Amino acid sequence: MTASDSASLGTALITGASSGIGALYADRLARRGYDLILVARNRQKLDRLADDITNRTGRAVEVFTADLGDAASLATVEDKLRQDASITLLVNNAGIGTHTPLLQSDVARMTEMIHLNVTAPMRLAYAAVPGFVARSRGALINIASVVAIAPETLNGVYGASKAFVLAFSQSLRHELAAQGVRVQAVLPGATATDFWALGGLPVEHLPSHIVMRADDLVDAALVGFDRNEAVTIPSLHDEQAWQTYEAARQALAPQLSSHQPAQRYLAGA
Repeated sequence: MTASDSASLGTALITGASSGIGALYADRLARRGYDLILVARNRQKLDRLADDITNRTGRAVEVFTADLGDAASLATVEDKLRQDASITLLVNNAGIGTHTPLLQSDVARMTEMIHLNVTAPMRLAYAAVPGFVARSRGALINIASVVAIAPETLNGVYGASKAFVLAFSQSLRHELAAQGVRVQAVLPGATATDFWALGGLPVEHLPSHIVMRADDLVDAALVGFDRNEAVTIPSLHDEQAWQTYEAARQALAPQLSSHQPAQRYLAGA
């Protein structure tokens, strides 16, 4: 990459950037030549990460402390996305999850999950995308989960929140394809981060053969980004399986609305 190529990449704003997948995206994108805006609640962690990345890469790194589960705090990030024309990439990574079933879950906690996993990335996309379209340049990476297509695997609210992220990403990609804006949904499987411990199930309790290193996850996801994939599933070895699934979904779409019920639902069928 030449100096001019590097300068042309602009700034990446990454949510949930203080640790785990978000911190790794920060590292990888800085190495690629992006300047960064790191968003998370923990100022000390963000400062340490920013100093480390600047020292290693020479990229400009801005720390932006915000709690995306709080409407007023979220609004400050929205304002940043609207006003800073240097931002060319939004990585919606912040999120929480749990494996706990409905009967053992606190509905207030589930509501918080929806605010962070659904409302925040939706509002941030609405803040960023108009500027991307106006400049005919920009990209959106939304971190979903494999539970978006396998909701029975973990908590239903978590699965539903990630299904929203996937559907939202697919719709945006379709809507914005001709306007110079790229959209990628990343669907991690089990990944070795503190996500599991925070959700009540330490990653050490999972079968090792299903757990991917976070470094490998992010590196694979960025390969998918470079390939301009709409949906990247780093753990899926059989690419044809996804293509078959997606082709079946697309084939089903024209059949989903009709002026009359299907024959099997008619009286006496």
